[in-house]
Amino acid sequence: MQITIITVGKLKEKYLKQGIAEYTKRLGAYCSIQEIEVPDEKAPEQLSDAEMQQVKKKEGERILAKIGPDVHVYALAIEGKQRTSEQFATELDRLATYGKSKIAFVIGGSLGLAPEVMQRANDTISFSKMTFPHQLMKMILCEQIYRAYRINRNEPYHK
Repeated sequence: MQITIITVGKLKEKYLKQGIAEYTKRLGAYCSIQEIEVPDEKAPEQLSDAEMQQVKKKEGERILAKIGPDVHVYALAIEGKQRTSEQFATELDRLATYGKSKIAFVIGGSLGLAPEVMQRANDTISFSKMTFPHQLMKMILCEQIYRAYRINRNEPYHK
């Protein structure tokens, strides 16, 4: 399975880079994983609604340019569908069983995802009703993908 994680903005924090690198290394035994960072749109701190939509639209165009037509897309969004780790594992296994060998997870920038990206998504996923920095979500996502593979192979993993 080819998994792509598409994020807006460049990851700068060393501790997050290290955590993501660790899970990416572990995932190498189970799947091919690729990370794509698209540039975030520079914008002032205070934005009107129209300016926010314009920023999300530009970031969304960059995201969509990285997604092929045969890719199953999950959009990470606070209003997305919540799952248990076991449900997520079952879902990934089912996708692989039915020939969906390319999966992309999309994490938006600080303003969220453009409506066009949400429309392209085959499904949404939320890890919590709480708000997290999008850079941290990338590491949490990597851990959950790793956990899913361990669950699907009945391999022990810390609960």
